[in-house]
Amino acid sequence: MEVVNELIFGGGALLLVAILASVISNRVGAPLLVVFLALGMLAGEDGPGGIFFNDFGLSYLFGSLALAIILFDGGLRTPLSSIKVGWGPAAVLATVGVVVTAALTGLVAYLVLDVAPLAAFLLGAIVASTDAAAVFLLLHQRGMALRRRVQTTLEVESGINDPMAIFLTLTLVELLAAGGGTSIGWDVLETFGRQLGFGVLVGTGGGFALAWLVNRLEMAPGLYPVFVVAGALVVFGGTQQLQGSGFLAVYLAGIIAGNRRLRANQLIRRFHDGIAWVSQIVMFVMLGLLVTPTRLLPDLVPAGLIALGLILLARPFAVAVCLFPFRFTREERLFIAWVGLRGAVPIFLAIIPVLQGIPNSIDYFNLAFLVVLGSLLLQGWTVPWLARRLGIEVPSRPEPGSGKSDFELPSGFDRELIGYRVAETSPVAYKPLDAVKLPPRTRLVAVLRRNVVVPQHMVRQLKPNDYLLTFAPPEQVHLLDKQLLPRNNAKRRRPEVALGDFAFAGGTSMAALADAYDLPVTRQDREKTIDEFLRERMDEDLSVGDEFPLGDVEFVIRELSAEGEIQQVGIWLEPEEPHLLPTWLPRALGGGYRAFRGAGRRVAVLRRPWPRATLSRKPALPAPEPSSRKKE
Repeated sequence: MEVVNELIFGGGALLLVAILASVISNRVGAPLLVVFLALGMLAGEDGPGGIFFNDFGLSYLFGSLALAIILFDGGLRTPLSSIKVGWGPAAVLATVGVVVTAALTGLVAYLVLDVAPLAAFLLGAIVASTDAAAVFLLLHQRGMALRRRVQTTLEVESGINDPMAIFLTLTLVELLAAGGGTSIGWDVLETFGRQLGFGVLVGTGGGFALAWLVNRLEMAPGLYPVFVVAGALVVFGGTQQLQGSGFLAVYLAGIIAGNRRLRANQLIRRFHDGIAWVSQIVMFVMLGLLVTPTRLLPDLVPAGLIALGLILLARPFAVAVCLFPFRFTREERLFIAWVGLRGAVPIFLAIIPVLQGIPNSIDYFNLAFLVVLGSLLLQGWTVPWLARRLGIEVPSRPEPGSGKSDFELPSGFDRELIGYRVAETSPVAYKPLDAVKLPPRTRLVAVLRRNVVVPQHMVRQLKPNDYLLTFAPPEQVHLLDKQLLPRNNAKRRRPEVALGDFAFAGGTSMAALADAYDLPVTRQDREKTIDEFLRERMDEDLSVGDEFPLGDVEFVIRELSAEGEIQQVGIWLEPEEPHLLPTWLPRALGGGYRAFRGAGRRVAVLRRPWPRATLSRKPALPAPEPSSRKKE
């Protein structure tokens, strides 16, 4: 009994310390998952805690449960409209990209370690996949928002690339256990097809069934989120029983359930947010406990070389190959290559050779742990800086759930009744009510001000602390959140992301801009608005932060309507190419650097699709709105 009490006290204390440490890490900008791993190591046998823990089977069990909950939560908060933007590149990265990364990392491991090629390839397969927990947490931890197609590609890739990594790991473990043979026949393709097929089928069916049951069953409000968690674990475990990919299934189930109307929707999402945090903390602290730091010392140098090979060679090459058919900019490719974060999944996969009794399997675990640690330290610490350096970051999105209340309606309704409190940082604050364009099929029911319902025709301007009551279809809620929820200002010390030197309405005529900035615009294009001109030349799925060079200026999208129309654009008068070189290097290289940069600009000019034209001067351009901050 005394031992049980000690375990309860120690577990609760460790969880409490981890949560408090997360607050400190946010203040200093440290990667949060590294903090959780470090806490586990400090509590372990080599640290002050002195806890001896080496149960790989129990770690595999808890790791599976935690990853299932994290993936389901990630799918639950992913809008279907975002999935459509990044599904293609993410799918290629999750399959071909994992194989290419595993092969190149295995080659580096073969050159660094004194092991057989098959063993080196196994190590490459273990660390080949990006980690959903690491990517989701890093992109949301600091209130950072990225261009939509970049963020969606990273999130979806990390959610669906586990099946390929698990398939490669299990196949190579079987080959090593069989004595190092080079082939096990068609069983390999059959296994992969079964994992992928059952993962998609059970995950899709499970997501629809879960949403249907939540909306049909009458139960206490507090039981709905528990029911959803239980359903997600049933989907995961059932798919695993069928020898499919439970990780793919639970992620797809989360996407499908999260994009349908759910009874007690807000309660379910808040509960899952909390339980996903607990899962991440428990998983990473447990993996930190599992490792023995003193046994890692002999592997520091080879693991460091393998990590550098993975980060600087394998991942960038895989991204370059996989994203070649897609319309990503150079900066977006570079950022996606760098945010190939490794986390719990590689450590989790490194447990498989230990459980299967592969010779020297503990070496795989130690090497994988060090590679993950190096990835989190090097990449995790630099992602916010690189996002701003490359111009990938956009103004932060509203904080989910902040200033928002859900009201329960009978399950037959296909609308949600939602209340929003207008804050100082809400996009609609101080705007005239008739200037607020709500998403399609959304209705403003009432405006409450100082506990009084104000008739809408008397509301000239929305003010902070006004309360808006709205009806909205479930698929439009995320657009409504974007319009009405306050911006995320948790990190006020971070500089505001600038989107142009000046801002213009999307309805401004191209003729006015062409005359003011001597832009190469044809006679037909002069009659178009900025919105029409840019939407004809850019991708169908636009997002805030997308850029388009024209002449000596560069357009950048600042604001989109619910229908995807460009409402506001920024203009850089002197656009600069993002660069990663230290500021002293161009000065040191002198004329050689300037000549190289000038040659690049001349090539870029030759590739422009619109020849410069001599345009007659027209009436003066409407006065632009100055940008909130100058370009940094």
